[in-house]
Amino acid sequence: MPDSRHIWPEGVGRTVLPTVDSTMSEAARVAASCAFPQWILAQVQTAGHGRRGRAWTMPKGNFAATLLMFPQERPEIIALRSFVSALALYDAFVAVTGRSDPFALKWPNDVLLNGGKVAGILLERGPAHLSIGIGVNLAEAPPVSMVEEGALPPVSLAHETGALVEPEEFLDQLAPAYAHWEAQFTSFGFGPVREAWLSRAARLGTEIRARTIRETHHGIFETVDAFGNLVLATPKGKLSIPAAEVYF
Repeated sequence: MPDSRHIWPEGVGRTVLPTVDSTMSEAARVAASCAFPQWILAQVQTAGHGRRGRAWTMPKGNFAATLLMFPQERPEIIALRSFVSALALYDAFVAVTGRSDPFALKWPNDVLLNGGKVAGILLERGPAHLSIGIGVNLAEAPPVSMVEEGALPPVSLAHETGALVEPEEFLDQLAPAYAHWEAQFTSFGFGPVREAWLSRAARLGTEIRARTIRETHHGIFETVDAFGNLVLATPKGKLSIPAAEVYF
């Protein structure tokens, strides 16, 4: 039987746009008239954004797509799909390169390649929909000057691995991989997803820095708990952090 992670998922649409302001904005525009999940891929994206409204540049040949979904769970459960998305990205990278060793997952929503950031994930909820935005440096990495001080340097798949992958080719791997992990999540809960994510986690068991809106914490990255929170072992005891910027 063929591996379901390499077959386009049944019941999921596919829209490829030559140019758009942002795939997240497009998802919000079409959500009310869409009756089923769909991937929206842009060949050119003119106004992409990342977490907290940060600009996300898209050099030619890079990947920008949004998965539009209509989950019915509580908000805290819906938010765990950032881990589902990270696992799907990891599998897609392995599929297009034939390698797993250079890739790792960084809490809460990045994928690393040889220690640099190659992909990011952004979740936005609307009144009745969820948009999962994914940006991947397939062909080219944005300049280091565009990232904040202390952040990991951006890298590209082509430069780091020599793999030349077109955006639609990458989507052909990502969509089935996401469907696989989504089925695991909806069937068995967060447990299997959490264990799989931890097995691919960057800097697990080492000292990291987590900066929240109010303060910065230093500690050993011990685990991710059952709610997706980062757990740090600090001199003052264990801390469970729901949202933060993580620095190595």
